[in-house]
Amino acid sequence: MSSSFGTLFKVTTFGESHGRGVGAVVDGCPAGLALSPQEIQAQLDRRRPGQSSLTTPRREQDEIEILSGLEEGLTLGTPIALLVYNRNQRPGDYGAMSEIPRPSHADYTYRMKYGRMSRSGGGRASARETLARVAAGAVAEKFLRERFGIEIVAWVSRVGEITAEIDEECVNRELVDREAIRCPEPQAAARMTALVEEVKAARDSIGGIVTCICRQVPAGWGEPVFDKLEAKLAQAMLSLPAARGFAVGSGFAAAAMRGSAHNDPFVAGPDRTLKTSANRSGGIQGGISNGMPIRFEVAFKPAPTIGLPQETVDYDGRPVTLEGKGRHDPCVLPRAVPVVEAMAALVLADLALRQNAARCD
Repeated sequence: MSSSFGTLFKVTTFGESHGRGVGAVVDGCPAGLALSPQEIQAQLDRRRPGQSSLTTPRREQDEIEILSGLEEGLTLGTPIALLVYNRNQRPGDYGAMSEIPRPSHADYTYRMKYGRMSRSGGGRASARETLARVAAGAVAEKFLRERFGIEIVAWVSRVGEITAEIDEECVNRELVDREAIRCPEPQAAARMTALVEEVKAARDSIGGIVTCICRQVPAGWGEPVFDKLEAKLAQAMLSLPAARGFAVGSGFAAAAMRGSAHNDPFVAGPDRTLKTSANRSGGIQGGISNGMPIRFEVAFKPAPTIGLPQETVDYDGRPVTLEGKGRHDPCVLPRAVPVVEAMAALVLADLALRQNAARCD
């Protein structure tokens, strides 16, 4: 199903951007996991709109409701239903655009596939859907943290042409969240913020890159051939609205390197384990985790809704001038950070359960 993700730890999301609400059903979470609405809410608060001048002004509190799968603070092993009601939807903002396929939106393609589409906002293609992923990802992350000690942290590493130099071993969410742009390097964050404010004033938008590290992932997770760990991560990240690229480890830079420079020699680790002297593999070899931190990057395009006039055509092919209405982000990156973390958690939780079924020792 196109709205479901995962094999054993499976998530199905539902809802439209300007409908009554958005939510997720998490199936496969083990029983006995301590879980509270507050833990899920903390991640939703990092994703919600209206949190700074760098994001959409739409005001939503995004208050989570857990409808099932939890009793006395512990998971039951049954499906966990999560729901957030839309409180500040304004479908009227989109009335004038209902007969015009917005440039670089999913309006035209959804209409060609289904014969109709949501007439307010982007419907299922809207980034509003990602709040369901974040809610489900918070459940997956709690499972990974409690069972394996895994830590997942993402941050904005690039906006436009501005790139931050980060000491990645020291990055944590507290450092990331000190800046509204969610870049943990203050000088780069200031330059990024100024750029986004400039783009916003010009009624335009801008893209960039989110980097993510998953620490303490045990060696051995991932499936051979088609369900490789990096393949599942790529699927997860490229399913996000506005995502345009994925790279693990050295990524595209590897294309310009020689094997002698790119290889990761092994060294002795603690408790008779092996580590690598570098991590150009991004913690993954042969599609399976090697015990090093998993590191990847996700490139996001500029948000397609802009206030500048655009010359396009309506569904009948008649020329029109379109100026974007509604409330949108000039840069999706600050709110994309918890979404990237959530999708990483969903991938790892699913592979953790699959790995448990793969061995009998």
